[in-house]
Amino acid sequence: MIKAIFFDIDGTLVNNRSHAHPTTWEAIEAAQNKGVLCGVATGRSPAKIKHLTDHLPLDMYVTYNGQLVLVNQQIVYQKAFSPEVLAEIVDFADKNKREILFGGSDHLWGSRTVRWGNSTAAKRLAAFVPKNLPLQKIKNWLPKSKSSRQPHRYLNSGILEKTVYQCILLSNEKEQVILTAALPNCSFQRSNPYSVDITPKGGSKIKGIKAFAEKNKIELSEIMAFGDHYNDIEMLTQVGIGVAMGNAQAEVKAVADFVTHSNQEDGIAYALKHYQVI
Repeated sequence: MIKAIFFDIDGTLVNNRSHAHPTTWEAIEAAQNKGVLCGVATGRSPAKIKHLTDHLPLDMYVTYNGQLVLVNQQIVYQKAFSPEVLAEIVDFADKNKREILFGGSDHLWGSRTVRWGNSTAAKRLAAFVPKNLPLQKIKNWLPKSKSSRQPHRYLNSGILEKTVYQCILLSNEKEQVILTAALPNCSFQRSNPYSVDITPKGGSKIKGIKAFAEKNKIELSEIMAFGDHYNDIEMLTQVGIGVAMGNAQAEVKAVADFVTHSNQEDGIAYALKHYQVI
């Protein structure tokens, strides 16, 4: 019996214009009326989370790829960077003049470029981008773009005095070997081709889900999860039922228990009906 459901946000819970399908609203309400807890497991910040989820009536929020879990606006689990590891990240960003965003419990500091790129406005704009745009060239160019050459830009910002749960760095997939070598005390998750989420070593959505489950005495076998990208794979393979959206990456579909319709359609409602959750 399913007692809790977690949804990724982008590409899963909401469509390409950041709105939930009408059937998603109905499905979540129907599940909650049966006593099933519904929430998100996302790489996103808790800041403006209700706006990011189209103001759906959700019960819990696993944010920053599992590093910060909230229920009723109260923190039930958290794991921030140690001062030493945060200093390593700041040093890497400053030495390489890289655009990076630092995420706290209710605020974001750092790159305005990355902040805008993670906004719903940017996402909605991307829905209108021509399909023939040279995306590969853009992916290769973004990490090298230096909006500021000021030395010690982030070190001097006072970020080392903050509690930081996750960083978002402009970086394409080809740089992963470099990042792993430079930041050995970190984990990396990707939900798009242009940036990487950096968390303390071992951080992942499933860690946050496990913390929530233990707090509420729920077994992982009683949890269902929906996702579409690489940072959802661990979550989908360790819960009772892992559902890949129809628009998911091929690798995500390959490990899922079920592949449903896309986030542009009734994907969530279709899967919940398939498993007779509603």
